[in-house]
Amino acid sequence: MFEQLRKTYPTFVYDDFYVSDLVDKYFIRYVYRLNDYVFKPEVTILKKNINNLNIDPDFLNYLFFTFGIVNAINYYKLTCSKNFNINCGYLNDEQKEFFKHLFYNGLGEYFYINKINLIYDDFLNINTLSGEKTNFSFHNSYQGNLIPVGGGKDSIVTLELLKDYKESNIIFMLERNLYPPNKAAYDSVKIAGYNNDKINVFSLTLDPLMLKLNNEGFLNGHIPFSSCLAFAAYIIAYLTNKKYIVLSNEDSASEGNVKGTNINHQYSKSDEFETNFRNYSNKYLCPYIEYFSLLRPWNEYRIVQEFIKYPQYLESFRSCNQGVKTNAWCSKCAKCLYVYIMLYLYIDKEKFKEIFNKDMLNDITLKEMFLGLVSDKHDKPFECVGSKEEINYVISLIIKNEQKLPLLLQYYKDNLYNYNKVYNVENHFNINHFIPNIYIKLLGVKDER
Repeated sequence: MFEQLRKTYPTFVYDDFYVSDLVDKYFIRYVYRLNDYVFKPEVTILKKNINNLNIDPDFLNYLFFTFGIVNAINYYKLTCSKNFNINCGYLNDEQKEFFKHLFYNGLGEYFYINKINLIYDDFLNINTLSGEKTNFSFHNSYQGNLIPVGGGKDSIVTLELLKDYKESNIIFMLERNLYPPNKAAYDSVKIAGYNNDKINVFSLTLDPLMLKLNNEGFLNGHIPFSSCLAFAAYIIAYLTNKKYIVLSNEDSASEGNVKGTNINHQYSKSDEFETNFRNYSNKYLCPYIEYFSLLRPWNEYRIVQEFIKYPQYLESFRSCNQGVKTNAWCSKCAKCLYVYIMLYLYIDKEKFKEIFNKDMLNDITLKEMFLGLVSDKHDKPFECVGSKEEINYVISLIIKNEQKLPLLLQYYKDNLYNYNKVYNVENHFNINHFIPNIYIKLLGVKDER
């Protein structure tokens, strides 16, 4: 199927984009083409919380153009065409390489699931109009933090760590028409003490033709969604005059899923993408807006230790991708099982069952999924979960502290438990990060660099 689609649709085209600067909002329509198929996704940004008095319309249009490149991956993946023609703007060779690298690594899971074997050199040709780099001027007046919030434990921890900066913080959310508003995210923000005037929403409407073609047999699969979020957040940071885009991506996000490969479900949350995006935005966007993850030094285990300090979020937080439409934990996926394990020692067991609507560790039908989380002989599930070392360490703590084990953990103890294993989890701290000196103290350490 892949070879036939790539032959039939050799070129994907980013044709144009149209910006409407209205009284109360910005409205942008993108136009992509795939032979006779035309896709017209839309973006809406309300102006109610926009306060940058030095907006350069040309630079803002350039940001909208750039978002159109990364957003195109939603439609490009239908055929994985050899050529990607951009008819509405210019990129130099270094910029083309940035997006080619992002697409190739961000689609690693997609290649794996669809059994696509493409070497980097044969993957993609990006072609644009001729031209030269446009220079923009900026007023260095950016200050405060833009915090992307998704309703999970990680962004909640960031909200709490930055609570003393609340006056200069604003919240960022990306909403897609295929999903209802993220109630868990709104609940988290409300609990943290922010009102609606502090929330900035980037609304993305995906073209339904994409779903129709998926149903007809065109290719589908995971995209580097967090890279779309990065460029969208950058637009909002510019419009609201914020200096820092503060992500909540941990060190564990850089671990791959398939042993012996670079395939990583969380590629656009990895330190590699963070580094590349910072370099790109500093050189080709605005050098005064910084993108970094406040939680990069920590692993998932350390984040859990921080999260349990804030029990007020326990009933409202959600991390399940399957249950996002109903604001519930599906209690069937690897993400739910992972969170269940990581929090098992710290939450009242009856309360836990109430939140997840079942005792997941007594569900033996989840055994294969469980093995993917803990065993080196199995691929790590394609979900945003921590490292296998962390999960095994937490299970070892449970075994040491619990007299009666649930079925999956009893199986683990009988078949997988290594009594002599030493884990490097407790004192983990990744010094390779981009946290500004003024914020490193929030992690309980002095600047170690």
